[in-house]
Amino acid sequence: MEKKYPLPPFNEETAKEKVQLAEDAWNSKDPSKVAMAYSKDTEWRNRTSFINGRQEVETFLAHKWENELDYTLKKELWGFRNNRMAVRFEYEYRDLSGQWFRAYGNENWEFDDDGLMTKRFASINDLKIEEADRKL
Repeated sequence: MEKKYPLPPFNEETAKEKVQLAEDAWNSKDPSKVAMAYSKDTEWRNRTSFINGRQEVETFLAHKWENELDYTLKKELWGFRNNRMAVRFEYEYRDLSGQWFRAYGNENWEFDDDGLMTKRFASINDLKIEEADRKL
């Protein structure tokens, strides 16, 4: 049986820990590692993409990090209740042409009893920036 600690229901400490673990995993830019935090039948909305299942997550992330170079992410817990969380995030990357971006957004997460994320709904906006304006 797969388990991804900490498990719900979350308190403030375990919710913050879960967010930090997610940030650390995404900053590894390892699609296989990141995908293991999601249930086999996870459902995502990422901008205008609808992604279903762990394998599609892994494929999506591999493509993402092939095109979003020098990716660095920061996540912040906004709220939580039982097995759900709201998270604010920002990340920076450069595209294949060298243009830098900062992306801002919010995510809603839902977890199963084993601590695997079953739903991730992300709203994201990108802003072109100069390299000198990077914060992360």
